[in-house]
Amino acid sequence: MTMPTDDDRLLDALQGDALRYFLDAAHPRTGLVADSTMPGTACSIAAVGMALAAYPIAVEHGLLSRAEAAERTLRVLRFFRASPQGEAPDAAGHRGFYYHFLDMETGRRAWDSELSTIDTALLLAGALAAASYFDGGDEAEQEIRTVTDALYRRVEWRWAL
Repeated sequence: MTMPTDDDRLLDALQGDALRYFLDAAHPRTGLVADSTMPGTACSIAAVGMALAAYPIAVEHGLLSRAEAAERTLRVLRFFRASPQGEAPDAAGHRGFYYHFLDMETGRRAWDSELSTIDTALLLAGALAAASYFDGGDEAEQEIRTVTDALYRRVEWRWAL
């Protein structure tokens, strides 16, 4: 067995700090993730996608139990599934795409932000990574896969072209 080097310890510390951001910056009810640590900041849907991909890594690093990570994942996926889509100025998204910034509390469009194809893709990439990781047969892990599939299928990619 090789002994960890200073570089290994530094990498572990950096990874742990990055993972803890996604744990600490998630809203307890919505699961939305803040764009920054500044007070009053909005959710960035790209940050949510990164958090969804980070939760399985947090499990593998012993920062979260698999059940906790699945619960966090489901909280935010359910929120997006139920979020209002449409042309209303305070909708969360339109045609399956989401606005770049959402209000942390309500999940509605923040700051007159744009409907974002790239940030929606990052959100979905995180959801797909989580769905791949949570491959178990229990009810929560099955729901993660089902909701992720529904969110992915809701996006009208051709419309964005």
